[in-house]
Amino acid sequence: MTPELALRLGRAITFVVKNQNRPGRIVIGKDTRLSGYMLETALASGICAMGGRVMLCGPLPTPGVAQLTVSMRADAGVVISASHNPYADNGIKLFGHDGYKLDDALEERLEQLLDGDTVDTQPVNGQSIGTALRIEDAHGRYVVFCKTTFPDRLTLDGIRIVVDAAHGAAYRVAPTVFEELGAKVYPLGVKPNGRNINRTGALHPEQVASEVVKRHAHIGIALDGDADRVIVVDERGQPVDGDAIMALCATRMLRARKLPKKTLVTTIMSNLGLERAIDRAGGKVVRTAVGDRYVVERMRKGGFRFGGEQSGHLIFLDHATTGDGIVAALQLLAILVDEQRSLSELASRVMERVPQVLVSERFAVRQPLEEMAGARKAIAAVEKQLGKKGRVVVRWSGTEPKLRVMVEGDDADAIRKFAGDIVDAARRDLRQAS
Repeated sequence: MTPELALRLGRAITFVVKNQNRPGRIVIGKDTRLSGYMLETALASGICAMGGRVMLCGPLPTPGVAQLTVSMRADAGVVISASHNPYADNGIKLFGHDGYKLDDALEERLEQLLDGDTVDTQPVNGQSIGTALRIEDAHGRYVVFCKTTFPDRLTLDGIRIVVDAAHGAAYRVAPTVFEELGAKVYPLGVKPNGRNINRTGALHPEQVASEVVKRHAHIGIALDGDADRVIVVDERGQPVDGDAIMALCATRMLRARKLPKKTLVTTIMSNLGLERAIDRAGGKVVRTAVGDRYVVERMRKGGFRFGGEQSGHLIFLDHATTGDGIVAALQLLAILVDEQRSLSELASRVMERVPQVLVSERFAVRQPLEEMAGARKAIAAVEKQLGKKGRVVVRWSGTEPKLRVMVEGDDADAIRKFAGDIVDAARRDLRQAS
C-alpha cells in the first residue's frame, strides 16, 4: 500500500463515478494509523487530478464514512483502514453512493483501471482540476446519527460503561455517544499516536474486562480499529461475543415481529447454539461465507434486516448499511435498559453454546484447499465422525497467510483433537508442496 497506488486509485474511482454521469463528489475518512495522513493526501490528489471533489472527514469509524456518503449525497466513500491489523498495515475500503460496499464487478473494473493506462490518458488541468474541503463537523454528524438509533423513550441514566476505542477511529465519537445518552463512561484506548491502534479494544477484551470489574460497571464495550465491530463484556468481566448479541437482539425482534421473514443472517463460523436458539424462538438462520460483505449481500438479496458475524460485525439494515460497533452496542443496551436485567443473566439464558474450537495456523505459503489432499482427507474423516451433531469449517484468512480451522461438536476433548489432526495434515501437505 503505497502513495503511488493510492493516487492511482483516487484517479480510478473518480473516472468510474464520472462515467456514471455523477459529478465526482467523494468522501474520505480514515482510522488513526501513521500512514493514514500519507495515503489520505495521495488519494485526494488523485481525485482532484481527475476533476473530482474531495470531502475529508479525518479519523472516523468506517460506518460513519458510509453514513456520511449517503447524507452528503456523495458519489462514493473511501475509508483508509486495515481494521484489526497492526498499525504498519493499511488498506482501502470503498462504498458506493448508497453507502454499501462496492460489488465484485465494480471492484474488478477498478483493478483493471489500476493495471492499465486509461486513467493516465484522461488528465484534467486549469479550471477542471478538482477541489478538496474538510467536513469540520463530521464527528458531530456521526454522533447524532448513532443516537437516533437508540429508542427515544429510553436513556442510559445510571448506566456505567467502560468504552475501549482501541486508540482507533472511534476514539472521539464513541465515548461522546454514550455520555450524551446519559451514561457514566470510563474511556480506554482514546489516545492514539499513530502506532498504538488495536493494542487495546476488540482484539484485547481482557483490558476492558479488567476495567469493568474495577469500576463496577454494567457493561464493557470494546471496538476494533475502525469501529465496525464490537466485543462486549458483562458486569463480571466475561466476554459476550457476536453470536450471543445476535441471539439477544434477534429473539427480541422476533418477539416484536420486527425480524422480516423471521430470519437472521450469519456466517458459517457462528455457533450451532445460535441456530438452535433462533429455532426455539420461532425463527431461522441463513448462513453465508465468512465476511460481513457476504452477510450484507445475502440480507439485501433476501429482504432480511439483521445479520452479523461471531467476531462482532453486526448489521442492522434499518439503521446502517454496514457493520457498526457503536450502533450494535446501543441496540444491546436498549434491551438491558428495557428489561432491567444484567447482561450476564440475559446472555446465559438466550443460547446454549455448543463446544467450538478455532485454530489459526500461520504458514509461509498459501495453497488452495482443493490442492491439499491430506487436509481434505482429514476434514472428511472428522465430518464422518461428527455426523449431524457437529460442523467443520476450514478456510484461509482473507488478510493473512493463516489457515483457520473450526470444529464444533458436543465433546470438547474430541473436537480439539480433530482440529489438531486437520492442522497436522495441512502441515504435511505444505511441506510436500515446498
